[in-house]
Amino acid sequence: MRTKTFKGGVHPPESKNLSKDKKIERISPPPELTVPLSQHTGAPCRPLVKKKDKVEEGQKIGDHDAFISCPVHSPVSGEIISIDKFPHPTLGEAEALLIKWDGGDRKNWDSEDVDLSSLSPEDIRKKVREAGIAGMGGAAFPTHVKISPPPEKKIDTVILNGCECEPYLTADHRIMLERHEDCLFGLKAIMRATGAKRGYIGIEDNKKDAISLIRYSTEAENSIEVVPLRTKYPQGGEKMLIKAILGREVPSGGLPLDVGVVVSNVGTAVAVAEAIKKAKPLIERVVTVTGSGVSNPSNLLVPIGTPIRYILDLCGIRENARAIIAGGPMMGISQYTLDAPVIKGTSGILVLTEEEIIQDKEKPCIRCARCVDHCPMGLLPTTLAKLVKAEKWEMLGEFNIMDCIECGCCSYVCPSKIPIVQLIKWGKIEYRKITSRG
Repeated sequence: MRTKTFKGGVHPPESKNLSKDKKIERISPPPELTVPLSQHTGAPCRPLVKKKDKVEEGQKIGDHDAFISCPVHSPVSGEIISIDKFPHPTLGEAEALLIKWDGGDRKNWDSEDVDLSSLSPEDIRKKVREAGIAGMGGAAFPTHVKISPPPEKKIDTVILNGCECEPYLTADHRIMLERHEDCLFGLKAIMRATGAKRGYIGIEDNKKDAISLIRYSTEAENSIEVVPLRTKYPQGGEKMLIKAILGREVPSGGLPLDVGVVVSNVGTAVAVAEAIKKAKPLIERVVTVTGSGVSNPSNLLVPIGTPIRYILDLCGIRENARAIIAGGPMMGISQYTLDAPVIKGTSGILVLTEEEIIQDKEKPCIRCARCVDHCPMGLLPTTLAKLVKAEKWEMLGEFNIMDCIECGCCSYVCPSKIPIVQLIKWGKIEYRKITSRG
């Protein structure tokens, strides 16, 4: 049987063997944790505590009344040392709470048997919101917003994303193997919250053990199906998943809910399960620590707010390490300081060596159209790059720049080594300025 996929995309080396067989290990918290008030799409939280306040593990310490926002919680018991600007893995710098761990025992979050049919969709949304859950696949969109579609948008399908198409990363793979029951419970909870009648779990075919295990676990489920997908980047993108599994195409400028679909990451589903069964907020997440610059590649359950430096000290960083990336090599962000913390959307910490960093000189475009052939969104990346270089901001909308998902396929295949995706990011910033002025 042919595996399903989408048009375009690339096949970078997978490099997952470093950590794919490493079981998830829960680490002890560092002496101090930096918990940013902005870890999600939408309005940053306002602090609910002040300097020198004592906090408990799981206590809500930041929130905002905006709809598109979600609270943050203390990952440990301890004391608020400072509320100030600190390094941030994606924003560069942001307001955060510095918490000194008191060294006490971690809280035991007891699980309860919960019958989902006893919970209304609104009950589920409230629990998810109070737990501060944001998408853990990287986008960090507040999950309670995603599962609260407007009445006119009828959701018939939920897709659980188990692709993990980024090279090197294996956190989601391990979650599916070690927490498959919670993955399924979280999927069912999201289906109930949205009113969806069908659920699909999309898994790339390089994770045959996860496909077999979850298929076995869903044998008695008439409304849930496991769908093997071709291993190709960016197969885990929402729009790519929807196209591959359902054959539906999200319209330009649209969202998955416009075609009746909600997509959620497997790690997010586990967080939803813990919020419902344990009343546990999102205070820790699984992070893949990998790359040839790491002595002991691992999959670690890390408290939110843990500095990258502390994690690399545990795993060992080699002398020839050159670049530290939060995320994977295609969409991750290179870090300027190891003091940046793990946040809700941090799926991996990738360490590359001196030999692996290639700084090619940009050459003129040769009009080969490779970027066009490989673009999963069907855009004209080379044209967008040229318009940005010419600072023709008003023309970017004509070529649908906002539909770009910044996957990096164009830059990856460009023989002239043009930094296309970086130019498009710049173009988006300038285009937003124009459109916001009306």
